[in-house]
Amino acid sequence: MIYKCKNCGGNTVYHPDKKKMYCPHCEGTDSEEEVKASSITECANCGAPLEVSRYTSACRCEHCGCYAILEERVEGEYTPHLILPFQISKEKAVELLRKEFQSRYFTPATFLSTATLEGMEGIYVPFFLYDYVGTFDYAGTGTKVRSWRRGNTEYVETSWFRVERNLEIDFDRIPVDASIDMNDAMMDLLEPYDPGALESFQKKYMSGFEGERYSEGMMSLERRALEKARRDAEELLRETLSGYTALHADRKHLNLDRQKAEYALLPVWVYYYNWHGQKYAYYVNGQSGKVLGKTPVSKGKMLAYGGTLWGFLFLAMLLAKMILEVL
Repeated sequence: MIYKCKNCGGNTVYHPDKKKMYCPHCEGTDSEEEVKASSITECANCGAPLEVSRYTSACRCEHCGCYAILEERVEGEYTPHLILPFQISKEKAVELLRKEFQSRYFTPATFLSTATLEGMEGIYVPFFLYDYVGTFDYAGTGTKVRSWRRGNTEYVETSWFRVERNLEIDFDRIPVDASIDMNDAMMDLLEPYDPGALESFQKKYMSGFEGERYSEGMMSLERRALEKARRDAEELLRETLSGYTALHADRKHLNLDRQKAEYALLPVWVYYYNWHGQKYAYYVNGQSGKVLGKTPVSKGKMLAYGGTLWGFLFLAMLLAKMILEVL
């Protein structure tokens, strides 16, 4: 299906800045109406075949440019509970990328060029959000060491303390990406997302963007959620145990009970750049604007810079020699 403008027939899309459905052809807002497709692999606007993978849930038609939503992949068991609408437009995402990387002198000249940025797309990435109730039971021995000097004598005092903690911890909406195509480490680094901006799922938010349905199940991904919860619980425990020189644990037990898990779509801008046969990926959090990526290095720029530097050094040495000869 696609969303068409009732005023002019153009493809209406969700506009992150306006926070409304918007027709870029007549500039109308909230003028959308659904148009169904006869097939999941056929564009509802022009009838051309859509290039879709097994997990695609929304895509852009390469023939007419309309953004299509594959309803079968956002319904039934694949219906998301929640969606976090894009809050950063493509123009703003490009601005953030340039701000982050334009000062890096050795990047290739075509990096972030208008031509390469044409392929940048906003993608709704599937996530599962896990809620846990936890208890952390800890008991051990803490030591505090104090030292001082009086005259020529140094004194050391060591005190031992019995330390016990029993923490109750609630974890709300721990995110784990459910896409086999996205790099898990990069998706973790792209956090955090503000869960307060999540809304009940509505298909219209997907218009104007690409999307995926989950390709990994909730149960198989829970291990990653538990790891995140354990790391956070350890940090909270450490904060309550500050002030000791050393700690020795006799008992340390964390219990986590899952309360629920929700299927959600979270926004990510993705820019791919090819350089000498290698593909570089850059990500922008579609809510916070956080930027991730590693830039390639142009050897030509490095050589040119080195040549220029040596040229300046040679001229400086030559000038110094001439001055010395005159003196």
